[in-house]
Amino acid sequence: MTEDEFYAFYASAFPRLVGQLFAMTGDHGEAQDVVQEAFVRAWDRRSDFLADEAPEAWIRTVATRLAVSRWRRARRWLELVRRTPPEAHTPGPGPEHAALVEALRQLPEVQRIAIVLHHLCDLSVEQVASETGAPLGTVKARLTRGRAALAGHLGEKEDGRVR
Repeated sequence: MTEDEFYAFYASAFPRLVGQLFAMTGDHGEAQDVVQEAFVRAWDRRSDFLADEAPEAWIRTVATRLAVSRWRRARRWLELVRRTPPEAHTPGPGPEHAALVEALRQLPEVQRIAIVLHHLCDLSVEQVASETGAPLGTVKARLTRGRAALAGHLGEKEDGRVR
């Protein structure tokens, strides 16, 4: 099958196959996905399609198998989720976390990035320098200034007095 013949076959068969797979799966998006995947697989073997007597049947069979495989995978995932119940209660961020986030927001962006990468992401100073593209000395200065600014922001009470 030439490329032009394949494109013509695709244009005529795709809507019909999607309709058939939609009837099988009950999900139009899923039907489109599996039929498209089947056509991608057929593209790689389009030269053999001339020998095939029913290329549309081949596409439908591949698409059906893909849909069944996806359904089985989803069912196994659901069974796994049902066996592993979620925690009864997942606590939200505490007041310390909210205070830290608020203090970080008040820092200049370059200092905030350096602080987060070094202290929260646990990167070395050298790794922070590599990731940000800043010289090593600049990263060290940003960390020093950022920590000092954070201490100031976190050490103040709402009325402005130092704790």
